[in-house]
Amino acid sequence: MVALLAASAARGDDVSLAPYSAVDVAPVSTWAYLATVTLAVGRFVRHGDAFTSTYTARVFPYFFYNEQGSLKIKVPDTALRQLAAGRSFDFAGSAVRSDGKERPVDGRVTPIDASRGRIRVRLFYSRRVVLVFTTTYRLPAMGPAPAPQNGQSQ
Repeated sequence: MVALLAASAARGDDVSLAPYSAVDVAPVSTWAYLATVTLAVGRFVRHGDAFTSTYTARVFPYFFYNEQGSLKIKVPDTALRQLAAGRSFDFAGSAVRSDGKERPVDGRVTPIDASRGRIRVRLFYSRRVVLVFTTTYRLPAMGPAPAPQNGQSQ
């Protein structure tokens, strides 16, 4: 009986995480005081318990605040299993500018269906400025590309 329960519990962890090896995120814009910040992120690829990607942030009309760098968010297997079960999860990570300046990020992933969902990211630009981006994601192994948000084109 104990062996049967152990085997049953082990099968619950056997959800294939292969479809979660890459994630596409739609470009998104938000407001920061008198500026529009547009964030474009490359494909997130999973390495260990984290997803990594590059990003470009464009600030209009203050082009001198434009930046690019890399993003890394920690997403353990347990969080991906929650996603596979249709449940939301929170994450944390960091954004590192090309000059090495690091900023914390956190957020929440909410599935719409098995292949796509919504993602909310907070980027802590400074002690006083927190940029919040809400957009969509898709799992390329499972469905079509995400639609651009806020009138942005891909």
